[in-house]
Amino acid sequence: MSNAVDNDKEVGSIGSSPTHISSPELRHEAQRAAIWAAVIGLVILAVYVSQSLLVIFGAMVFATMLDGGSRLLARFLPIGRNWRLGIILLLAVAFLTWLFYFAGSQISRQAAQFPALVGEQVGRLVAWLDANGFKISQAEVSDYTGNLVSGVGTVTRAIGGFFGGLATLVLIVTIGLYVAFEPRLYERAVAWLLPQQARRDFYVTASRMAFTMRRLMAGRLVGMVFEGVFTWLMLMFYGVPMAALLGILTGLLAFIPNIGALIAGALMVLVGFSGGTEMALYTIFVYFVVQTFDGYVLIPLIAKKTVDLAPALVLAAQLIMGILFGILGLFLADPLMAMIKVWLERRAEINDRDRAPEANGA
Repeated sequence: MSNAVDNDKEVGSIGSSPTHISSPELRHEAQRAAIWAAVIGLVILAVYVSQSLLVIFGAMVFATMLDGGSRLLARFLPIGRNWRLGIILLLAVAFLTWLFYFAGSQISRQAAQFPALVGEQVGRLVAWLDANGFKISQAEVSDYTGNLVSGVGTVTRAIGGFFGGLATLVLIVTIGLYVAFEPRLYERAVAWLLPQQARRDFYVTASRMAFTMRRLMAGRLVGMVFEGVFTWLMLMFYGVPMAALLGILTGLLAFIPNIGALIAGALMVLVGFSGGTEMALYTIFVYFVVQTFDGYVLIPLIAKKTVDLAPALVLAAQLIMGILFGILGLFLADPLMAMIKVWLERRAEINDRDRAPEANGA
């Protein structure tokens, strides 16, 4: 009889729920397993929605660019923020209109001749290498080019080709405009999803991310304008063919650190060789002058080392994002790494702050 009573007490001590774990060690391990399962589930979900998340992040970058322009304009025009954003958008539309209607005919002619010119120079390079002992056949170059084009097509299918890319661009601009005109609304919406005690830290982190992104985009846009205009003027001064097109390509590629400069320089030198060795040497000189001034004077002066990212880390992120998401991932790899860096620094500050009372108490 006493054994039955003892058994009833043991059953009662376990608890009424069949899922209750009385052992603290087992309960701790079960909680850890549940956390890891949740993390794996979130990673799988992020993979499935990664394309949409990247579009949203691109919209945040676009909104930050508009916000930075509005803040800059506020120093000269003491008007409402929405009016300043409207002026920024009008200036952007005016620039695009000028680019298409006034410079479009010249640039379109140059763009039509550009692939043939680059192909001709690549053929000459292959012939020179072959004459100097490097056995490279034209068929191998064609096969490599075909594989490269095939690979680019594979990674760019993430945004659905030309029309998909156009739709992605429209989505980025549309969402970015909504966020730019009502940033506090969306910031509060995200904060409401967090626990009450975590909202203050979220606002601080979001503010630092916005500040860092504004500085990063300011340096990037100024660098794009400087590289594009200065390259165009210096190439046009010497009479290099397709100077306007090379200036535009250099300016656009300046948005992509490391890789963009190398691609722009290679295209510039290939076109320069079409006019002889002296013109090629001049294009190399222009490339180094533009990149040196932009990298060592202009960008540090504007950004003031707000975003101190290791070049190898940025390059690795660009390669991974380019393979996964194509050109869109390549453009957004650098801003994404900057935001991750800010978040990690903020998390380290929070952890140090939380440990401080424990250390003082000890």
